[in-house]
Amino acid sequence: MAEEIGTNTKQRFSSQWGFFLSVLGIAVGTGNIWRFPRIVAQNGGDEGGGAFLIAWLVFLFAWSIPLIMIEYVWGRKHRSGVVSTFIKEGGKKFAWMGAFVAFVATAITFFYTVVVGWCIYYLIQSIIAPLPQTTEAAIATWDNYQSGGWPLLFHALAMGLGALAIWKGVNSIERVNKVLVPTLLIIVMISVIRALTLPGAWDGVTYLFTPEWSQLARPRIWIEALTQNAWDTGAGWGLFLTYAAYMSVRQGVVKNAFATAIGNNIVSLLAALMVFGTVFAILQTEMSMNRVEILEIMKTSGPASTGLTFIWMPQLFERMFLGAPLAILFFLGLTFAGFSSLIAQLELPTRVFIDAGFTRPKAIGLVVGVSYLLGIPSAINLNILSNQDFVWGVALMISGAFVAFIVIKNGVSTMRTESLIGQPGDWSIGKWWVFVVRYFIPIAAVFLLAWWLSQSVTEKWYDPFETDSLMTVISQWALVLALFFFGNKWISARMSGEGR
Repeated sequence: MAEEIGTNTKQRFSSQWGFFLSVLGIAVGTGNIWRFPRIVAQNGGDEGGGAFLIAWLVFLFAWSIPLIMIEYVWGRKHRSGVVSTFIKEGGKKFAWMGAFVAFVATAITFFYTVVVGWCIYYLIQSIIAPLPQTTEAAIATWDNYQSGGWPLLFHALAMGLGALAIWKGVNSIERVNKVLVPTLLIIVMISVIRALTLPGAWDGVTYLFTPEWSQLARPRIWIEALTQNAWDTGAGWGLFLTYAAYMSVRQGVVKNAFATAIGNNIVSLLAALMVFGTVFAILQTEMSMNRVEILEIMKTSGPASTGLTFIWMPQLFERMFLGAPLAILFFLGLTFAGFSSLIAQLELPTRVFIDAGFTRPKAIGLVVGVSYLLGIPSAINLNILSNQDFVWGVALMISGAFVAFIVIKNGVSTMRTESLIGQPGDWSIGKWWVFVVRYFIPIAAVFLLAWWLSQSVTEKWYDPFETDSLMTVISQWALVLALFFFGNKWISARMSGEGR
């Protein structure tokens, strides 16, 4: 089906199954397998990590699902990208908000392809080379990769494969996700089953789900849980809005929002079962470590938060019966998870440029070319990658607040009445959704921003070249916001066809 330039897209997902797998692919990324188990360990108490899981599940319903619903409603209604949708919903004077939301998701893509490149490299290593037997050997593998030109090569490979996946629009996106996502889910299930059959694995499972109730009185637990849920699902990034532009009117917004978010969190829990089971089994049984020592290893981030995934997991697989094929499956699953999210992250800015009058090939060429160039600093310097991860990861809270702001401006109850109640074949959402969008999300966004910015007030808070200083966040946000705010008139004209 041809895709018209600069107009509402005529393309559609061919089936409900294809749409669901594609949006699940947005939510399920490397963060589910790589980040989530580490965050649970870092926020667990002496008895277990169940308190964090409780807070995390609360925010599934208080942040992620409500924002995903908004994105689905907007995407299906306007059939446009993020910037055009903000203009249509909020008016031309809010084009800058849409541009910022789109930029934040794209800025994450600059370094996310670097991470996907790591996953591809370790997949290849697990196939062609023996697994490391010691921490020193595992670190040497990592250092050898970082010291050569490999990061730039694999960064380019990830970009190139992502471009191919979106080349024909929703048709190729759907076909790729119909392979990626089911295969990923099968790999995760096989890995979980194998992990849970290891001696001592259930000690890790017990720790994972045991709540230490006193922890729920700690504000940090709730802040970390909300931050993880925002990252976990991708709610408020504009990614779901982009795919929803290709969504059939027969596909229910409420049902799909619940299915997408809950499906994502199930994958996160399965990944945690796999990692906690494997780590506890091997370190406790094979290496005679106690719980404190095991958790310390799980909490230790390593360079650019890579420690558990790229330093320890290969060693653990080496000590396991059938560990070599399981290591291949693990890194294949991690690679597939990365790609399923990367495809959506590349499609988002591509859709924006198509709305602005570019053909799809030109839009893809521009997005991939610029993203590769702006990702080079993160590829060659892990401190820069960590900086970009922090700056634009926290900025996602602003994105969520902007989405809620436009809905509040137009009337939260109005959206519920018109799009979320009494739709054929869909569920109806209760009034709690109105309260969450009108009050909780804006307040939570402000609170989270205040919290994370306060954590940046370190000894060198004034140095914009410090990895996680307050000034590095403020200066980068200010530059981008000023660019879009003062260029608002040009952006809105370009999106409406007046500036072409």
